Amino acid sequence: MKLLADIRIAPHESPLAYGDKMLLLGSCFTSNIGQLLAQHKFAVLHNPSGILFDPLSVSRHLHDYMTGRTYTEKDLFAHGELFHSWQHHSDFSSMHAADVAAKISEATNRARDFLREARFLVITLGTAFSYRLKNTGQAVANCHKVPATEFHKHLCDAGEITNLLDEVLAALKAFNPALQVIFTISPVRHLRDGMIENNRSKAQLIEAVHRLCEKQDHLYYFPAYELVIDVLRDYRWFDIDLAHPNYAATEFVFEKFCEACISAGSRRFMEDVKQVTIARRHRPQFPETAAHRQFLEKNREKVLALSMSLPGIDWSDEMTYFSGK
Repeated sequence: MKLLADIRIAPHESPLAYGDKMLLLGSCFTSNIGQLLAQHKFAVLHNPSGILFDPLSVSRHLHDYMTGRTYTEKDLFAHGELFHSWQHHSDFSSMHAADVAAKISEATNRARDFLREARFLVITLGTAFSYRLKNTGQAVANCHKVPATEFHKHLCDAGEITNLLDEVLAALKAFNPALQVIFTISPVRHLRDGMIENNRSKAQLIEAVHRLCEKQDHLYYFPAYELVIDVLRDYRWFDIDLAHPNYAATEFVFEKFCEACISAGSRRFMEDVKQVTIARRHRPQFPETAAHRQFLEKNREKVLALSMSLPGIDWSDEMTYFSGK
């Protein structure tokens, strides 16, 4: 008996390998995949400006990275005793405007340098809805708990999204000609919009991305949305909010991503790398025991072997820890 529908995922023609840099931007699902890649010691940077849900926000930040835009205190606003940026996550917020501007500039510069050297960019789009300030018309990436009455909600259609992303993709091609772009649609349901509105939104995103991928060779579509919504389907694969895929679902999608987008040569080392990074986080209750010394030595030998096979990875932290220093 078949319990899951089949889905054919075309493998990437030039997959990710250890040593390649990958920038991931978009929804919280992007952060989950980025964290799993980092756990396996891939060179990744995910959501340096915070979570971004809509195509307009993703496009704006990519332009900011490429141009090296400098945010100043004039770009911020005060709300709830803190200073915020409409375009950044609350992680950047602070009681001091200068601190916010400095953190944003640091993150932008880091993303710019990383993007220039990256071989891959993963863009995960979460919603086609954009929120804009009523008094200025400015589109925002984060509402920072400002009352909903201050915003106008706009559903971007597929044509609008295609034109927006077409423009930024052309700029990316000039900025980093070797960059390969992977598009995904987040399987997270935006239930605050309502189920019907969520589906309208996802439909616009899917159509726009496929229009782009059909006409540009360096673009690739990975079906994260379809894997969760059409293959797994059942609510047992979701968290208690019935909106976010749970750990098991995220692992399932990650396995499929690895099969399609990571080279076979790199995949054969991933389990050993993961075991080492998990061991590195171990906090012994009795560090002076012989058993713990054996644990350290065993993993130090693993790191030495992996460093020979994967010389481009920085193992200094693991070596220091497993050497008992």
